[in-house]
Amino acid sequence: MLKLFLTCLLAVSAHALFAQQDPLYAQYFNNPILLNPAYTGSQNNWQNVIGYRSQWGGFEGNPKSLSFSSHMPLVNNKVGLGLVFVQDKIGEITNTSVNFNYSYKIEKDLHSIHFGLSTGLTRYSVDAGDLTLYDVTDPNFESFNETQFNTGAGVMLRSDKYIFGLSVPRILPSRISAGEHSLQVYQQHFYLYGGYVFYMNERWRFRPATLLKATKGAPISADLNLNFVLDDKYTAGVLTRNANTFGLLLQAKIKEYRLGYVFEVPAGSSVGQRFNSHEITLTMSLPVLSSHEPSFSNF
Repeated sequence: MLKLFLTCLLAVSAHALFAQQDPLYAQYFNNPILLNPAYTGSQNNWQNVIGYRSQWGGFEGNPKSLSFSSHMPLVNNKVGLGLVFVQDKIGEITNTSVNFNYSYKIEKDLHSIHFGLSTGLTRYSVDAGDLTLYDVTDPNFESFNETQFNTGAGVMLRSDKYIFGLSVPRILPSRISAGEHSLQVYQQHFYLYGGYVFYMNERWRFRPATLLKATKGAPISADLNLNFVLDDKYTAGVLTRNANTFGLLLQAKIKEYRLGYVFEVPAGSSVGQRFNSHEITLTMSLPVLSSHEPSFSNF
């Protein structure tokens, strides 16, 4: 199984040309389906997650992201089906994506390998009315909308103690036509994700996680989370992104719900250094089939 996973990882990496245009997610380990379709249905219950992120709050036109995902396993928890909705807005530009996900799981002892595919549509929109223009008739600033098809793929290796994944959420680069201009609006993004759980004693767990993301024309971005979990209900931790953004994470589980919050403070040399960022997620997990499990897992 490990050889199979590494072979898939190397095959995808061979095509990697590492522009950071996807939304940022500080709580990626809570909802990896936003980055990797292989995560679809892996929780062995019906999982629904809604998330909202405000980057550099208080800055006019700041990035804002809204996401929703719903997925569950079928066929004795071997096949996963899911729906992912993401809307990302920066200034006058809004990108809205709807994707349908499929995954297949192969189990071996206490480990499993997951293969995932996604397909859907992305709508690129520019509203010139959100701009303050000197000349409102300037043809270089026109409103337009264009919808394009896309597809993604990923692979994931998982157990109750660890998770590793590699994915390309949108394989096809995208160009749009705005008047007389043709613009490259999206390059492939590549994600490599990993996390592990250390059982310190009966009550405490230490759970580090990291995410590498890369796009052609931009430096590789590295996220690091260090979290402590108490009684499998309460989580507190710290995070950093490229050592120029630092944050605090808090999370609580209440029955079938999990609420998470992240507060980020940029370092002095980063963009938006005078503005903080906030991210919140709400997860609901329910067993609706006889093969489902009633609780949250570590990943």
